[in-house]
Amino acid sequence: MIFFLQIVLLLLCLGVINSFVIYPVIVYLIGKKHQTKKTNSVFTPNVSILIAAYNEEKVIAQRIKNIAAQNYDQSKIEVFVGSDASSDETNSILLKLCDEYSWLKVYLSDQRRGKAGILNELIGQVKGEILVFTDANTEFSADTLKNLVNDFADPKVGGVCGKLVFVDEDKERGDGVEEINYWKYETAIKNAEGKCGISLAANGGIFAIRKELFKIIPTRKAVTDDLFISLSVVSQGWKFTYRNDALAYENTGKNLEAEYMRKVRFSATNFQTLVDFKSLLLNKNKFLSYAFLSHKVSRWFLPFILISIFILSWYLSESSLAVFGFFILQLFFYFLAVLGYLFSKLKIRIFIFSLPYFFVISNIAVIQGFIKFLTRKHSVIWQSTER
Repeated sequence: MIFFLQIVLLLLCLGVINSFVIYPVIVYLIGKKHQTKKTNSVFTPNVSILIAAYNEEKVIAQRIKNIAAQNYDQSKIEVFVGSDASSDETNSILLKLCDEYSWLKVYLSDQRRGKAGILNELIGQVKGEILVFTDANTEFSADTLKNLVNDFADPKVGGVCGKLVFVDEDKERGDGVEEINYWKYETAIKNAEGKCGISLAANGGIFAIRKELFKIIPTRKAVTDDLFISLSVVSQGWKFTYRNDALAYENTGKNLEAEYMRKVRFSATNFQTLVDFKSLLLNKNKFLSYAFLSHKVSRWFLPFILISIFILSWYLSESSLAVFGFFILQLFFYFLAVLGYLFSKLKIRIFIFSLPYFFVISNIAVIQGFIKFLTRKHSVIWQSTER
């Protein structure tokens, strides 16, 4: 029995190592050898930019002006903004902007539909062959749109993800720094996946797909819209690439509490989305299945794997000196996380403490999100995080 449990412990540890080390290395090496070839000519199709907005009076005007400043043929752009029953000045601002920009179309919902419901509504009105999805609080660099859609010159490409860069404007904060560092790690993996044509989760603030590949987003059950759209494209056998030069910028959350609740909400909807695409685990493209398992399924079940590893190593600690040492190492890591929490209350950031704290709190958010998923307490109606 002890030997069997030791094997289980070893396999669980290998699963974590595979997700964070082995898979990223493999996808990087494969991507380096088989990256999607970039076209030299500039491809400028008709594009429809879609934005779902709820109470975005602080940023919506700047967002539209930012799109107007794109280095792209404006005659080939149409922008659809759906206001999800906004209760602030978002609607009036949008209506005024319509007088200034002929390509701006506004849909004002009189009841909350959620982001998925708004996007589904907008899709029926668009005319562009390429759909570009972005957020009200996102800023594009001047060449973002041009670079983003250029990959569609390849007829095998069904979707393209841009590079989302998080900016922490509050220099006094310490918690936002680790989010930015972790995002840099995730971005490197997304870039490698894109070279293989299997970007599994587009950045919600900057990605595009061919219009004919759009699948209606479920609204009776809450899913993560950008993840749902990405997985629906790759599940249809199309390539989903990544463009490092299609830059978009967003501020990090104003505080850790707001970011925590955002992670809880996304965790709940991500679990539902993964269930909807469980067939990808047995896809005919075995590398796609491996990527889905390693970068998505394993990551979202990580806290439960870590708990199992902790309990098993505690139970088996007397059976082996190596296991005992491994158990002590875990205790030390979680002790650092506790210190990181205490230092965060004092607004002190020390990397050796803040990183374990960020890691632990992120996984706790996933657990809470999983509970919401199981109890069906997550909603399609969202409250945007202040950034």
